[in-house]
Amino acid sequence: MRGPPQPLVVTSWILPYPTDGEDRGDSAMQLIVLHLTHLEPGPWAATPLRLGLVCAVTAAFSALGYAIRGVSRSGAIAGALACFALFAAAGPGAFAALLCLFVVTWLATRLGRARKLRLGTAEHGEGRTGAQVLANLGTAVACGLLYASSNQRLFLLAMTAALAEAASDTVSSEVGQAFSEHARLITTFEAVPAGTDGGITLVGTMAGVGGAALVSLACALTGLLPVRWLWMSAACGVLGMLADSYMGAWFERRGWLNNDAVNFISTAVAAALSVMFLRLFP
Repeated sequence: MRGPPQPLVVTSWILPYPTDGEDRGDSAMQLIVLHLTHLEPGPWAATPLRLGLVCAVTAAFSALGYAIRGVSRSGAIAGALACFALFAAAGPGAFAALLCLFVVTWLATRLGRARKLRLGTAEHGEGRTGAQVLANLGTAVACGLLYASSNQRLFLLAMTAALAEAASDTVSSEVGQAFSEHARLITTFEAVPAGTDGGITLVGTMAGVGGAALVSLACALTGLLPVRWLWMSAACGVLGMLADSYMGAWFERRGWLNNDAVNFISTAVAAALSVMFLRLFP
């Protein structure tokens, strides 16, 4: 049940009493920054100023992603919808996490691209499609909307865990293909070519841990996530990555699920595990 709105307290060290025109200008700017970063119950973009910022940032972000071929045209549309929902629901911290996810995965995708082209595992030149974007971000968006409607912070943890898993899975796969000739099937440890569904590599797994940690750290640094929850977000992201590999070996290799379905389920697993962790380690 949503509690009563918390009063906005502004202390004198944040807003010193203005003594001249310059101080008044500084104080006004501080008020605007405070207004834009304060996380209140309900959707973050509840005022015209915040909604305008969300729209502007969303348009710029989706245009940038398309311009650098991080996403295709459908991917840019899907990314815009996800960006708007996350930013409007949970504020700047959610966008910072999304931006971190995009940058980390974009760099990993282009790492060793020439080798990936020879292996036939490189991502399409036009970038990720709308279906791929929604598969990776759908769970996080749902959790963000649930937070905005309920004001339960556990949904923020679930949202960050889902984003951490998306980063961890992509980075581990891309780095593994860039630096490893062979992988080990996670279910039997049989040697398989790098890029095989369900295959894991040591370097890729370590990179995946780093990707989950970076996204979780971005959430903590922006105040979206309490620092004491950072490890839970990162750990659940990594566990979701491993679940992705298991499902790849069991279901994707047999044609029972496609890659988008596996990615979506893996982010949901990470989100669900984060709620479980929070119950165990409140």
